[in-house]
Amino acid sequence: MPAYTKNMMRRAGAIAIAALLAASPTALYAPPALATAGPPSVADLSAQLIDAVVNISTSQTVVADNKDGGDDNDGDTPPTPMPKLPPGSPFEDFFNQFFNKDGKGAPARPHKTEALGSGFVIDSSGIIVTNNHVIDDADDIEVNFNDGSKLKAKLLGRDKKVDVAVLKVDPPRPLKAVKFADSDKVRVGDWAMAIGNPFGLTSTVTLGIISARNRDINSGPYDNYLQTDAAINKGNSGGPLFNMDGDVIGINTAIISPTGGSIGLGFSVPAATVAPVIEQLRQFGETRRGWLGVKIQSVTDDIAESLGMDHAQGALIAGVDDKGPAKPAGLEPGDVIVKFDGHEIKEMRDLPRIVADTPVDKQVEVVILRKGKSLTKQVMVGRLDEGDTAIKTSTGDPAVPEKPKTAKALGLEMSGLTKELRDKFKLGEDAKGVLITNVDDGSTADDKQVKPGDLILQVGQQQVDSPSDVTKRLDELKKSGTKQALLLLSNQQGELRFVALALN
Repeated sequence: MPAYTKNMMRRAGAIAIAALLAASPTALYAPPALATAGPPSVADLSAQLIDAVVNISTSQTVVADNKDGGDDNDGDTPPTPMPKLPPGSPFEDFFNQFFNKDGKGAPARPHKTEALGSGFVIDSSGIIVTNNHVIDDADDIEVNFNDGSKLKAKLLGRDKKVDVAVLKVDPPRPLKAVKFADSDKVRVGDWAMAIGNPFGLTSTVTLGIISARNRDINSGPYDNYLQTDAAINKGNSGGPLFNMDGDVIGINTAIISPTGGSIGLGFSVPAATVAPVIEQLRQFGETRRGWLGVKIQSVTDDIAESLGMDHAQGALIAGVDDKGPAKPAGLEPGDVIVKFDGHEIKEMRDLPRIVADTPVDKQVEVVILRKGKSLTKQVMVGRLDEGDTAIKTSTGDPAVPEKPKTAKALGLEMSGLTKELRDKFKLGEDAKGVLITNVDDGSTADDKQVKPGDLILQVGQQQVDSPSDVTKRLDELKKSGTKQALLLLSNQQGELRFVALALN
């Protein structure tokens, strides 16, 4: 092509671009179209799913034990005095009934209370899922379907820790069922639809988005809720939260509300959390969770600095159960678990959930940080029982001097152990370590809830047995340039925790 032709084409192209920019400065950059109005309708989707969502009605017989003036089963409610009424008052019968008395002062008869919740069918043969708190302590469970039919249900199994229960009904024909989705793929901003029975209003559909993931609302050891602004109210508990494919991404379980109604803060247990639990309940009638046998705590910035870590991450082992799987695997207090069975442990609360979901008797790799070095340990996962939550301290019979030496450092007054001090602070004969007898008001130790009666077991991940051991170790840390001293403490109940105190 001749050179003048190329120049003319370049010039024509430049003129065209200039004209385009003059007409529309954004013409060369067209941002991706954003869906601002949401789905045009969820009518077809909700029509497909609504028959799989049920209303669950429970009844419970409340025995008036009258041991404490209350109307309950446990006998621990503080008594409420009956108001004094003038003789012949028209309110006498009302207050007699209200305050658990008949006209002669005898205990009122047992009566039934009822509760409502939601649930959904996961197997057309009659398997239904709901929250444990919906059916907790129920004598009778009745499932009400969208077509008006009702069936009695029996409890196959339940798990309080993730608040889920599995029910079984015997339907005359196959039921409409829904399936779980992979909730790990759910993103903040995705559309979500809740179907349930708020305030007893059956077959109510609400729409919103996923507002947040991995929410911890301190309701249990495995909190990682999906947060949604789809309206969830009382009675929605146990109902499903759907994605736009019609699959269940969570079980609606809790709300935060100062008014009792929805304010746009609803929480659902993710399908990834409940699905394996539900399968175990169906098979065994109980859960079979993995167990590591450690007590853990968060790695704060101060603790990370004292351990020589670049940033705070992982779960810090504060104690190891003598009978747990971690002990023979070589895990120790002071180790920081940063990976478990291939899963990154970004923060402390990640570990309990991942361990619990791990099959019992599975051999897994655990990556730890110990004194600045990365180590890999092999652990055979055990089975969690209700009694396996406590971390036991080591036992022994340390020599107790009659007149213990004392020392003071970091705002702490410390002493060796004597019989008198054991009695004063209610410490057992097997308690070991350096006793903290006083904490200076306003000190860093005071701010971090260090208390008189706590025992110092380690300083800088080295065992200490006397106040002089503590001061010597603190001097070593200062000379090495360490800014934070990491103390392993045991309280009067034997519970362990790490505390980082500034050395300056």
